[in-house]
Amino acid sequence: MTASTANEADEGEYDFLPLRLPRDVTRLTAATRLAIEAEFGGWELSRVRLYTDGSRRVLLRRRRTKTSGMLPPDATKGL
Repeated sequence: MTASTANEADEGEYDFLPLRLPRDVTRLTAATRLAIEAEFGGWELSRVRLYTDGSRRVLLRRRRTKTSGMLPPDATKGL
């Protein structure tokens, strides 16, 4: 299995939560928010992209469980 095939297989086993952090959010505040998501939501950091304007796009992931598909699509809004 190649690296790209392994990544495609992994995507089917995870739920993803994209977050956009504006530029006025400090690193400490962002780290605290992500730590809370990890602790109470079971999310882990998958990817962070820092833009030239100072904003960040964060992608969190967690292992898909039998019940994770039962949540409505907007259940994680506001996290």
